[in-house]
Amino acid sequence: MDKILVAVIAVLLIGFIVWWFFGKHVTKAVTADVESDGQSVDVVVSGGYSPATVVLKQGIPAKINFNRKDPSSCLEQVVFEKFGINEYLPQNENHSIEIDTSKAGEYDFACGMNMFHGKVVVKS
Repeated sequence: MDKILVAVIAVLLIGFIVWWFFGKHVTKAVTADVESDGQSVDVVVSGGYSPATVVLKQGIPAKINFNRKDPSSCLEQVVFEKFGINEYLPQNENHSIEIDTSKAGEYDFACGMNMFHGKVVVKS
């Protein structure tokens, strides 16, 4: 009986780990606030990115303001591969990154170790 219980717990634990790292976690997209000088959105970095999906309007200058609360070294960098951006995020400080909104599309970003992900959607 003990072996069955251990096997069931092991299977549940493995399932949880697979879901945590490889599962499709759906989050609500947030649209940037448009002001006279452009558009911006705030992203909190704490165990991931919140919000993980940011929607921007095409052709309007944009900034994403990252505020890293998480002390882990993994989340101290943010990488936008398609934009050639790889920047350090200081802990407990706002750090703005300008985003090119000239072309509509979806642009992924991730932490320095590529474990945590987010997405920027530029809509026309």
